[in-house]
Amino acid sequence: MKSFYIPILPIHVLAMLLIGLCLLLGLDASPAYADFTFGEPVNVVIPGLNYDPIECFSCDGLEMFTSSIRPDGYGSYDIYVLRRDSKDAEWRPPENLGPAVNSQYEDTFSCISDDGLVLYFSSKRIGEVWFYDIYMTTRATRNDPWNQAVNIGPNINNPSYTDGEPWISPDGLELYFESYRPGGYGLSDIYVARRPTTSDPWDAPINLGPLVNSAYTEQWLSLSPDGLLLFFNDVDAPYRPGGYGSNDIWMARRASLSAPWQAPVNLGPKVNSPLYDGVPRLSRDGRTLYFWTSRSGGYENWQVPILPICDFNGDGQANGKDLLCMTYNWGTNDPLCDIGPFPWGDGTVDLQDVIVLAEYIGKEVIDPALIAHWKLDESEGTAAVNSAGGKDAFVLGDAVWQPEGGQVGGALQLDGVDDCVVTGFDLDLSEGPFSVLAWIKGGAPGQVVISHTKGIVGTNCLMVDAEGRLMTELGSSNGVNSILLSQLSQKIITNGQWHRIGLAWDGSYRHLYVDGEEVAIDDGPLPGLESGKGGMYIGAGESLEDGTFFSGLIDDVRIYSRAVHP
Repeated sequence: MKSFYIPILPIHVLAMLLIGLCLLLGLDASPAYADFTFGEPVNVVIPGLNYDPIECFSCDGLEMFTSSIRPDGYGSYDIYVLRRDSKDAEWRPPENLGPAVNSQYEDTFSCISDDGLVLYFSSKRIGEVWFYDIYMTTRATRNDPWNQAVNIGPNINNPSYTDGEPWISPDGLELYFESYRPGGYGLSDIYVARRPTTSDPWDAPINLGPLVNSAYTEQWLSLSPDGLLLFFNDVDAPYRPGGYGSNDIWMARRASLSAPWQAPVNLGPKVNSPLYDGVPRLSRDGRTLYFWTSRSGGYENWQVPILPICDFNGDGQANGKDLLCMTYNWGTNDPLCDIGPFPWGDGTVDLQDVIVLAEYIGKEVIDPALIAHWKLDESEGTAAVNSAGGKDAFVLGDAVWQPEGGQVGGALQLDGVDDCVVTGFDLDLSEGPFSVLAWIKGGAPGQVVISHTKGIVGTNCLMVDAEGRLMTELGSSNGVNSILLSQLSQKIITNGQWHRIGLAWDGSYRHLYVDGEEVAIDDGPLPGLESGKGGMYIGAGESLEDGTFFSGLIDDVRIYSRAVHP
């Protein structure tokens, strides 16, 4: 097989090559944004912070604010600041902001402006038992003390209901907060007040509407450093549908600072646990999400890395093929390639994405969306290791290991009679985007490469049709278009050559791929896929019937929780 090689060039050279190529393509589309992919969450141990949540960071990353009840306080919760000399230095002990900011009542939920000169926060100092108001304090420079805090005024604060947890936008022209005032959609809703310039008064607050707010409780909000992502969590039971237990963290996007907010999405099980997860705060570089959780028994600050997906074609490396994919999609809103500015993208595949990709070119990358990977590189035994960390598979029959005979390392040779691999890997095909990829050599009409058991009734995900072409029997949830076979290409995959085959579901369409070429796609969007959680067979049909066992070599089987476009 011909190797693929692109020399490692300086980033400005890569950028110029891409710009030149993509000007020829002349592609354009409306904005979209790269998906978040999380690593493993860990506890954050910051001496002096104790169990109090991280409320906000200054723009330079040298100040961190929290609220706490401590012996040196002025009554109830007070606002404190932790400082450090550089981003690599240790945080110094918390310092109380003093009586100009704190009172004998609760002072908490702070947010600092990007210039570091205005601090917004919530306070109960009006003496009400239940009601918060939003206050603000200013300082002349970052080295000066804070001035006397003042109520932000009746244009923002409702006299009879709680208004709190303020968050100022990066440009200082939007103030987001939660409010229990009447006229909303749930117990508390997220509102925004706007102003033309930072010298103008705030306009009347506006409810973000039923797409963001719900019949439930939206609180603990924050914005990303570019103002295009809105984080929040639901607080009180009953919780928003689609969560993972108790309080969950959600995120909404917008295409620009003037665009409407899109429907919120749950951040998923890497962030959200069955217990409390909230107070989401994004680091200034966008590479870390901080949150407050009770998953360990007590409330603690945790952090989770946000990882870019630079392996666009799912071959385990960031290389010239991924650069070529980015080139092809230049100027579009392709969410896979729109990875910069890291990690949320800017709606267009452009130089910002090249800059992020350049950090990983030539390196082996671990895609967090890779949920199962059987390399099939073993030399003996009946176990096929799942290198993605899940359950290992069991090899049935007289399959023969070929340590030197694979396309990527070794491979497994099956006889087409009774050989197959039982993975024991559970996958619900109805739960969202996924991809199944494999290298194969050989095969015959009617034989199956990957099947899904789905309990009593399964389905064949990747198989060979009567003409020797790739097809899938994985059907839609309404039973329409149950069989998708090659309509765009007459490429035969049973000709004794190595072929990389794949099935990708992006949430609306099924895609079939052979050797990097899309050979089939649904004519229109589907409502979903057949539901059911089950295991996977490699090299046999879902019912293990005669004629479905694969005869030939299978190598490097991968399953992703995203739509891969090989």
